[in-house]
Amino acid sequence: MTPRSGGSAAAGLVVLGLACQEVGASVAVLLFPAAGPLGMVMLRLVFSAVLLMAIARPALRGRSRADWHAVILFGLVLAVMNGLFYLALERLDLGVTVTIEVLGPLLLSVIVARRPVAWLWAALAFGGVVLLAGGGWQDLDLLGVLFALGAAASWAGYILASERVGRAFSKLEGLALAMVIGAVASLPFGVADAGAALLNPVTLALGAAVAVLSSAIPYALELSALRRLAASAFAILMSLAPAIATGAGLLLLGQVLTPLELAGIALVVIASIGAVRTVPRAAPPAEPVA
Repeated sequence: MTPRSGGSAAAGLVVLGLACQEVGASVAVLLFPAAGPLGMVMLRLVFSAVLLMAIARPALRGRSRADWHAVILFGLVLAVMNGLFYLALERLDLGVTVTIEVLGPLLLSVIVARRPVAWLWAALAFGGVVLLAGGGWQDLDLLGVLFALGAAASWAGYILASERVGRAFSKLEGLALAMVIGAVASLPFGVADAGAALLNPVTLALGAAVAVLSSAIPYALELSALRRLAASAFAILMSLAPAIATGAGLLLLGQVLTPLELAGIALVVIASIGAVRTVPRAAPPAEPVA
């Protein structure tokens, strides 16, 4: 396989991972009437934690207090980010939610770049968000927008927390332990939201499917792609998430967006790609979990 074909195959893996992630989000939305958004968050985190712990089998001894503080913080950020994302999905279309959420890492990229041109990308993204309102913010659920903005801020925090954990743990070990922390943190909220639905085998099976589609498969594909793909190219491909989410929302949930909303999503995708290209090459790419 030539380097060029290998890069194309790796790019295909990233796009496939994003598609699986948005399909998983769509399945979660379909389960909201039965288990609720926080119930789905709990199911996703619990099953993801079981899968990752079985694969990574992280060592628990020999860790410093600072290491455990880092992984606990990472796990709590995971729980908050996923919780806010699913609460937003309950009130907003999938494409709109993911587009707003992308603003978190986009703004972080602008700050890290420390270049005046980076703020042009921020301005372009802001213009995209204005168009996303489809002619008026009153057409969007305000609480849903606030949840999505909270998820955006949490995603930026996730990137910073993951870098700290990555220095103390091997990548998969740190994520596995953080996922356990996140799952434990989500338990009381998930049980309260889902209630008797947790006794339904079909709901549990679909919750496991969401975990596999949204976490296990995308993460495995991204790890494989990163072996053959430059970090900058990987980050650019990840910027396509809003467009892929819009397609998944249309095909699987019947969520039809207006031309203005589609134009807004396109501007945010362009701004994300531009912001990534502005960041110094030494900066690591962001890997979403939501």
